[in-house]
Amino acid sequence: MSLVSVVKRAVEYVAERFPVEKLNYHAMVEKKEVPVHRLSWGYYLGGAALFFLCVQIVTGLMLLFYYQPTVSDAHASVEFISEHVHGGALIRNMHAWGSSMMIACVIAHLLTAFAMKAFEKPREITWVTGVGLLFLTFGFGFTGYLLPWHQIAVNATKIGLQSIEQVGQYLPGQMAQWPRAIRETIQGEATVGQATLSRFYAIHVIVLPFALAGLLGIHLLAVQLHGMSRGVDEPARRREKFFPIFIIKDFSVWGVAFFVLFVLALCLPFESFYSYPLFEAYDPNGSTPDGIKPEWYFYFVYYPLELLPFGVILVASGLAAVLLLLAPWIFRGTSRKTLRILAFAGAAYFLGMTLFGERIYHFFKGGAP
Repeated sequence: MSLVSVVKRAVEYVAERFPVEKLNYHAMVEKKEVPVHRLSWGYYLGGAALFFLCVQIVTGLMLLFYYQPTVSDAHASVEFISEHVHGGALIRNMHAWGSSMMIACVIAHLLTAFAMKAFEKPREITWVTGVGLLFLTFGFGFTGYLLPWHQIAVNATKIGLQSIEQVGQYLPGQMAQWPRAIRETIQGEATVGQATLSRFYAIHVIVLPFALAGLLGIHLLAVQLHGMSRGVDEPARRREKFFPIFIIKDFSVWGVAFFVLFVLALCLPFESFYSYPLFEAYDPNGSTPDGIKPEWYFYFVYYPLELLPFGVILVASGLAAVLLLLAPWIFRGTSRKTLRILAFAGAAYFLGMTLFGERIYHFFKGGAP
């Protein structure tokens, strides 16, 4: 195949995924319709995730006015925000609750999109960028967890960084040194300290937001150009106008989401569910607290890691990531019924590990929960 043919096919591929002739008000607003069927509720999850992202941006910017990214002042600045800044506790709670809700919506959105086979041609790039956004969302959770610089956050981060280095023992030759180099680059010094906090802060507020803006722009453009996916095998009973009907409904979901988030943040501090002294400032000479574990959205990896060899989890995680990224090609000929079963199984596993992971762990270890 000649270079000209390769370039021509590449241009045709991109043109089919991004039909620029639809970049007009008529095609993207007036003509656009949304199918109505038994899974139509799934169309609102992406919008809900976008809403919580907006909440994170606004509340995060507010917190930046007072937060100090130094090991000597980070914890004190968080306490100052919570106890002395007018509305500070509310904003911080909204940021904490909003992050969990955003991650929950992103996961639910991915599972429903998979069940509805929303990655069908020509929506492959829409799917791949969506999976990339999922990974970035977890990155936000991991980097943001360290910023309050309390005893639990620092020790949990140490474990997370050590896990990166552990990957090296399963890689051949010089590749075995790569994970260690990655860990040292992220950590910045011999142990978790000021360099680590500075780098996590930079990643959380600069690197990841820029990466997310790029992927989200491509993702939303692709969604707008191709519209909502068919979703089900049978023809939709009816279709409704994207504007104003669907938009009004979408904004209604945003309103409900804001009300729930505001009430939660106002009445229930995010740390209420933790049984350990979350606000104790990090002491490098102190002991590792009992019951240390990551945020709930990492339980699906954390508890299996506690029960199974690291290599098994590494291979399983790698395969899962590859399956997600290449789903448009791996599951191209798979029926929606089979995809719904797989999505349900994935949801059951995630919920099971999130809600009952500790009990499962103690059951197999033979200890009391």
